Amino acid sequence: MKIKWFDKPQKHDYPAAASYLSLTMNQGEAESIVDELKQADITEFAAKDIFRASELSLLGVSNSHVEQDTAQIIRGEKLSPLLLYRNKINGKLIIADGYHRLCAVYKFDEDAMIPCKIV
Repeated sequence: MKIKWFDKPQKHDYPAAASYLSLTMNQGEAESIVDELKQADITEFAAKDIFRASELSLLGVSNSHVEQDTAQIIRGEKLSPLLLYRNKINGKLIIADGYHRLCAVYKFDEDAMIPCKIV
């Protein structure tokens, strides 16, 4: 099954990323990172590599957001690229937006190349 992607993140992805990032840093830093993400070019990484770099667990099919994204893939609908942030302090990758999409894609193909913006 071919997973389809939008050419760029959707407008609502950026406020979601800022909200998530503001949990671990102040609002100004989070907004600055989101501004950088808006300007970043799209690149691609394998789903399995994003998981390894983020050190996150794979969410199961019982997660409602993963189920919704899985259904979109099955219907042939496009998904939004991921927004990623390299935390230079601790060397970890933060998935600022798109964790559920990543989990859904991984279920289909762990080697799938996922479009991302990364700063």
